Amino acid sequence: MKKLAVLFLTISVVFLSCSDDDGETVTIDSSQPTGNLSVQQSGSFVAEGGTNSSGTVDIGIDTQGTQFLRLGSNFETAVGTGTVAVYLSTSAVYTPDPMNGNPNLRLVGSVNENGQAFFKLDPVAEAKFTHVILWCTSVGVQFGNAELN
Repeated sequence: MKKLAVLFLTISVVFLSCSDDDGETVTIDSSQPTGNLSVQQSGSFVAEGGTNSSGTVDIGIDTQGTQFLRLGSNFETAVGTGTVAVYLSTSAVYTPDPMNGNPNLRLVGSVNENGQAFFKLDPVAEAKFTHVILWCTSVGVQFGNAELN
């Protein structure tokens, strides 16, 4: 019983000594832009593969000079299959080359829900990328694309 009391006291001291004195939690999330996002390119999704894909996509720079891809708050796609991969591409068509890799495709990330999402682009996107593609890996179907202007 004495050992249990000492253990409880030790755990309490650790938690109390590690707490923030002013009660304010500070979260640093490098996947979110700092300040305003200055849009450099934007586009609107065209639905493909029998999906309802729609919404806007932007590529821009935050106030710290970091480049991001942003899916707009109006972004929608068929996420019932799990996750949808987001690619930068030099064309409107997903053209993988599993044996060698395709330098004209760059995986940005994946989404598993509709609405706004940010993806940090590091290194920055090359100028050759003219489209954003939504690809459902689980069923092997292109769900949409957006031409960047």
